[in-house]
Amino acid sequence: MSRRDRAAGFTMIELIVTLTIFSVLVALTVPSMRTWIANAKVRAVADSLQNGVRMAQTEALRRSRLVVFALTNSTTPQSGGFTAAAGGSYWAIQTIPAMTDGSELPVVVASGVLLSAGTPVTISATSPAAICFNSAGRLVAVAQAATGVGVPCTAPTVPTTPAGITVPTFVYNISQSPLADRPLDVEVGLGGQMHLCDPTQQLSFSNPYGC
Repeated sequence: MSRRDRAAGFTMIELIVTLTIFSVLVALTVPSMRTWIANAKVRAVADSLQNGVRMAQTEALRRSRLVVFALTNSTTPQSGGFTAAAGGSYWAIQTIPAMTDGSELPVVVASGVLLSAGTPVTISATSPAAICFNSAGRLVAVAQAATGVGVPCTAPTVPTTPAGITVPTFVYNISQSPLADRPLDVEVGLGGQMHLCDPTQQLSFSNPYGC
């Protein structure tokens, strides 16, 4: 066997050292990768919810009528109606009839998935099950009998932030414990303004990403 043939390839010791280093790198990378994936799932749910709320507001403006946005556990809200549920896995948008004599029926405008099967992301049960927009795109209170989704729409309260700014707001809190380290809030203001923010940070002029 020539010197060149003997120099080719790895020795057993070199192979063991290489595999050991690779195993250490994988062990260090896997936890951070899991956290990144969990945070990405939280962001996807937050984006879907925010897009649904924006669509509901847009439909209220476009149709010039009351529209309800609701969370629900119904997999087929567009067929046969649905019931709102706080922390539901789906969202749906439905018109609210202007007439109460039964001459006009509610119409499910659109629906979407928030929490697909096997996604361990949660929406806080304290988040509103349903919110209603009027023809001006503002949040309004609507009685349970009128919403058609089994719950009433209430007007948001007026909390006081640490900075002393009062903003009537509904908050949808989205998280995944214990993997995700970045929960997100979707805030919907009385005037219809929306804000996706990090509840672990404080909103300020220098930090618009805080809540």
